[in-house]
Amino acid sequence: MASNTLKTRDDAKPIVFTADGESFKLQTGSQVSWLHSEEFGRKELRNRVEPWLTSLFQSEHLSLLAGSGLTHAVHYLAAGKGAAGMGALALTNYQTEIDRAAEEASEAAGREKGNLEDQLRVANELLRGLEILQRTSESEALRKELQGGMYAFAQSILASEAGIANSDHEQREQAFNTLVTFLMSFASRTGVRDRLNIFTTNYDRLIEAGAELAGLHLLDRFLGKLMPIFRSSRLDLDMHYNPPGIRGEPRYLEGVARYTKLHGSVDWVQTAKDIRRVGLPFGAASVEPYLQAPGLSGATAHELMIYPNAAKDRETADYPYVELFRDLAAAVCRPNSTLVTYGYSFGDEHINRVIRDMLTIPSTHLVVISYDDPLGRIMQTYQELGRPSQISLLIGPALADLTTLTEHYLPKPAIDKTTFRMSELLKQRMGAEPLPAKQLAPGSDALDGSDLV
Repeated sequence: MASNTLKTRDDAKPIVFTADGESFKLQTGSQVSWLHSEEFGRKELRNRVEPWLTSLFQSEHLSLLAGSGLTHAVHYLAAGKGAAGMGALALTNYQTEIDRAAEEASEAAGREKGNLEDQLRVANELLRGLEILQRTSESEALRKELQGGMYAFAQSILASEAGIANSDHEQREQAFNTLVTFLMSFASRTGVRDRLNIFTTNYDRLIEAGAELAGLHLLDRFLGKLMPIFRSSRLDLDMHYNPPGIRGEPRYLEGVARYTKLHGSVDWVQTAKDIRRVGLPFGAASVEPYLQAPGLSGATAHELMIYPNAAKDRETADYPYVELFRDLAAAVCRPNSTLVTYGYSFGDEHINRVIRDMLTIPSTHLVVISYDDPLGRIMQTYQELGRPSQISLLIGPALADLTTLTEHYLPKPAIDKTTFRMSELLKQRMGAEPLPAKQLAPGSDALDGSDLV
């Protein structure tokens, strides 16, 4: 039986338990004040987790960081198997040197072995070095192989999208319904609160597809309709509406979130001095036909803005990723902020650095939700951060399975003012008292109906 790790509220340290269907049992040596025996059920777990997450989700600032675990979870629901992984980069030029440097880079990042991203990064650096040395024949040969590698990488991303899009109708519908519920649990914030910030390290368009089905408006740095262009200037654009009968007092529209793809996307293309988003359908068979359009300057898969992309100089290597990571730091590193990670394994040091800086602010909180921790990186990072009172953990299939999570532990995916009115009515009629303030999350001023005695 797989083990599960939980840490919420005032737990001094994480507890570990095993699951047998709907029955759970604490691991030997684990003791908690909120359980009367080693064996417990879903009800005790839900009463412990759901009110806590509901309170945290009402923090002044809320951000979601989705890793590859989200894609694998939805793909499994739709197709019964995980999404396509990233294969190794096969080269005939400098394969040994590139593999060795990729291994060193992965070890420095705390990963077991180098992946395709490490290989592409090293190969692009080597390509730039050969161009500086004016070794034209070798650089051209390596460039052609890199184009093939980037094309294969893009195809693997599209294959994952196609695996969901072409799955059985009922399974696909259930998978997308679960994804919509997941996203709306985060995005269901009243207009008077700061917008939800969604960040992802994924290259696919799964979140965009889910937001489209949910009617969730995503605001990003791209402007335009036919071929949107990436803009460095962030104008903090938002969406408002005028209530009937009221003039001059626009209100914030509900169901709006800010969206940032930290590592780029399979439909971002570098053209001349600009970065544009092309109209690539979800789960398309190939990316190449959509690159053969006026204005793309004969772009190939090598110009896809998939991090780390090939670039001719340091400035373009940093752009647009430096802008995107600046958005991440600006969103989470502020008081009364909650960051929730789902399916993120803490393998990107540039993201971990921002999280460490965030936790130096006492009123911030980190919620880690992950199906598993096979390499132990999550628990290692938890220990290294050294701020247990600001971190909540939900690790394991009994807690982080996407269907289980959305059905039992995440807040209701709607702005439910009826519950709040019912809470006030119960207090007036029955004398019920809300929980003490010390049990509320930092920055929270709202209680879920389950918080009542």
